[in-house]
Amino acid sequence: MKSLSLRLRLILIFSILAIVTWCAASVVAWMITRHTINEVFDTQQMLFAKRLATTNLGDRLTTLNDQSLPKTKKILHHGKRGEQEDDALAFAIFSRDGKMLLNDGENGADFLFDGKSEGFTDSKPKGDSDSWRLLWLNSPDGRYRIVVGQEWEYRHDMALGMVIGQLVPWLVTLPILMLLMALMVGRELRPLREVAAGLRQRAPDDASQLDAHQVPTEVRPLVDALNTLFARINTMLLRERRFTSDAAHELRSPLAALRVQTEVVQLAGDDTQMRDHAVNNLTIGIDRATRLVDQLLTLSRLDSFSDLNDLESVDWRQLVTKTLAELEHTAHAAGITLRYEQQGEPSQLLGQRLLLSLLVRNLLDNAVRYTPAGGTVMVTLTTRQLKVEDDGPGVTDEHLARLGERFYRPPGQEQTGSGLGLSIVQLIASLHGLRVSFANRPSGGFIVTVAF
Repeated sequence: MKSLSLRLRLILIFSILAIVTWCAASVVAWMITRHTINEVFDTQQMLFAKRLATTNLGDRLTTLNDQSLPKTKKILHHGKRGEQEDDALAFAIFSRDGKMLLNDGENGADFLFDGKSEGFTDSKPKGDSDSWRLLWLNSPDGRYRIVVGQEWEYRHDMALGMVIGQLVPWLVTLPILMLLMALMVGRELRPLREVAAGLRQRAPDDASQLDAHQVPTEVRPLVDALNTLFARINTMLLRERRFTSDAAHELRSPLAALRVQTEVVQLAGDDTQMRDHAVNNLTIGIDRATRLVDQLLTLSRLDSFSDLNDLESVDWRQLVTKTLAELEHTAHAAGITLRYEQQGEPSQLLGQRLLLSLLVRNLLDNAVRYTPAGGTVMVTLTTRQLKVEDDGPGVTDEHLARLGERFYRPPGQEQTGSGLGLSIVQLIASLHGLRVSFANRPSGGFIVTVAF
């Protein structure tokens, strides 16, 4: 059934439910109708028997020439008798010793005497295989036994006729109901077909939202999820395009410089000094291109993160001191002093240790690169923040607000760079719920603060 279309499955399910409901209603209607008919006819038998019992029969029963009343068809012509059923009601009157004194001239003549039963019983008349509902009652003077009977089949036929009369019209209209259900299901599924048609015609780079106003409420979460997926795909495509554009733009200059230095090496000939200088510049260019590619890949990977997984508890003190130790040799070679001061114990942070280590390394590397020889880089760790201060030239207020933009470097910089270090710092901080701020030192230099 799962291979069928949703429309056909709904029609089949509704049809089966309708038929099951009809069957259940038929059973309930049959039980209620039969109970009601039994009540009505039991009451009728009791009233008829009491009427016979209270009639002043006296000696008239013993003086009758015939113990059976005339048959109805002998009293009235066929057109005057109406619609009668000979099993509807019959009676007989017996003496106490079992002699039949009077009967209705129909089925009552076949009733067998029962001197013990009182009230309603079930029995079969003489020569009849069908069961009858009999009511036995004594006359007030105790001289006669009165029995009023009705065939069970008559009651069953009447109950069945009433139930069929109620349910057959409904069964006849069932095909019409199924047709209407098919039309209504098709009408209600039309918005889904429209959404499917729109998806088939949709361009791969189309980021517009699907219209969710016409779809059923139950399907709206699916449409909303598709809209969210389209937005995420569009964001990913824009990110990939921006990465490709940025990489092509930024790699053009270092690759061109590498080509120039390679040509210089080829043209140097026997000039050792020129060749060594070109090779040295070539090595510097390769290092710069390598660093740029690493930062571009890191930035691209960070852009793809919407949330962090595999979080662990990170100790800030251990992270900062380990990074300082790794950069000690580089700073010492540049004539720069690294200082560390801890003011209180910061609480541990849940995050990715590798990313937070990259954040601290980029901050320290940036400070070392822009601090002149003989300067100092001061790292301060408190309970609420990490602060990195350097003795560099600082940044004018005009360019301070743009720090952190991708590939942005304030003019007049002597150090080479790509302008991605602080962008990476801000992305990592944002993923961990940290705040990064930039400022100039009053005494000269630059300050970066990471607030926990």
